[in-house]
Amino acid sequence: MSLELVDVSVQFHRSGRTPVPAVVGVSLHVDPSCILGLVGESGSGKSSLGRAAVGVYRPSHGQVLFNGEPVRHLGALARPRNQIGLQMVFQNPFESLNPRRRIGSQILDGMTRSGMSRKARLKRMTESLEQLGLPARAAGRYPHQFSGGQRQRIAIARALAVAPSIMVLDEPLASLDASAQAQLANTLRVLADDQHVGMLLISHDLAIVRHVADQLAVMYLATIVESGPTADVWSLPLHPYTEALIGAIPTADGKGQLPIALTGEVGDPAAPPSGCRFHPRCPYAREKCVRETPPLLDIAPGRKVACWLHRPGRTLRPPAEQDPGDLGAPISLPHGQDVLAHTGGLTTT
Repeated sequence: MSLELVDVSVQFHRSGRTPVPAVVGVSLHVDPSCILGLVGESGSGKSSLGRAAVGVYRPSHGQVLFNGEPVRHLGALARPRNQIGLQMVFQNPFESLNPRRRIGSQILDGMTRSGMSRKARLKRMTESLEQLGLPARAAGRYPHQFSGGQRQRIAIARALAVAPSIMVLDEPLASLDASAQAQLANTLRVLADDQHVGMLLISHDLAIVRHVADQLAVMYLATIVESGPTADVWSLPLHPYTEALIGAIPTADGKGQLPIALTGEVGDPAAPPSGCRFHPRCPYAREKCVRETPPLLDIAPGRKVACWLHRPGRTLRPPAEQDPGDLGAPISLPHGQDVLAHTGGLTTT
């Protein structure tokens, strides 16, 4: 079973004001055993896209398909049985867990429509907790009796209990310390490899995504600007925004160099810049970047990028080494903008 987003857009309507497009024309595909990492700054629309993928938000345009069938919007009715295999883990586990109910009963809730006997459900609940490093006795406790990291593990165990084929995880590692992050990241990789669970992994931590994800999609101001195999994108980022994100990660080489910073901030999604949405912050921007929106094109097998510097058939090179051709004169970045250092500052919305 696969998850497919086809030209999905999400808008938030405000009374008497211009709608805010949180997601604009995004297409993604998640297969079993594949982990697709989705990264970007706060305000880029990652969490909105994740919620649209599981039916929490209704797309204003496009379609979300699970196993070839449209994902039904989650309203008052329970999710159809044939879509139980699509699960989501939310960013804040304390908000997604009922503080008045024991952990075990909340995990069992998700399996009520699975057709399993109560004995089988109890066994599956215990297995799910133990897979996430929690003892079986944790089922008898309440959410407030756990740390933030443990609550995140419980939220994942609840989703895992129904044996999903696709999971959407919104910042599942954010509330964990470094050692717990590594352990849980390894667990996610094992689930993908051994249980063939496909995952859309939303994260601000590019270093973790690099080691866990098979594919990488970079989101900026509601759109995808680059995608491809994680190793390829990491070794040769094609979009200037991807280049800046990767360059912002500090290295433990003892050189004492500060991470790369970008000028300015993410634009207003209700009134995005003309042309390329990244051009007000791009050091390579040209006149055409201001006038025309670059499409997300297949530049090489498995590689897509939305940038006028790259064209199909050209040799893949970093943005700085590309011949701008007929893109016009370079533009100057606005002076006096705030400096946005990415390291440690990326969060999901």
